[in-house]
Amino acid sequence: MSRPRKHRRLRHCFQPTIYKPVGTRLRLIDTVVLLPEELEALRLAEIEGLYQEEASTRMGVARSTFQRIMTEAHYKVTKALVEGKALQIYGVDSRGVRVRWYCFGCGRHWEVLYTDGYEEPDACPSCGSKAIRESGRRRYARRHGGTGKKG
Repeated sequence: MSRPRKHRRLRHCFQPTIYKPVGTRLRLIDTVVLLPEELEALRLAEIEGLYQEEASTRMGVARSTFQRIMTEAHYKVTKALVEGKALQIYGVDSRGVRVRWYCFGCGRHWEVLYTDGYEEPDACPSCGSKAIRESGRRRYARRHGGTGKKG
């Protein structure tokens, strides 16, 4: 089992938002999920113009972690723009980060609020199946040790 996820400090409570290409139905296109911590990293670096060292201090993470967050955020935004995908920004509760899960057994989606650390649920709350996964590209990156690029 992997190390528990370290809490990231976010100064803004971002609202859940979806940006999609004009004239395309959302259900017909793939979605790229941008996490609140990735949006916060983009805000600190690109809008406030902070260097990685100060931005990482504000988020409460190591500079190398901040760099990985920024790399993933740039990849996701670029992929959505170039390939015409929808960009979904997860909202953040002032108490933590919400992560979406999917069950292969019953097909149910549900969200979990993580406040102090990240821990995968053991089973689906509806059917009890252990065949579950985290929705979105982050699960691929976490399993394969990279930026989430397939191929």
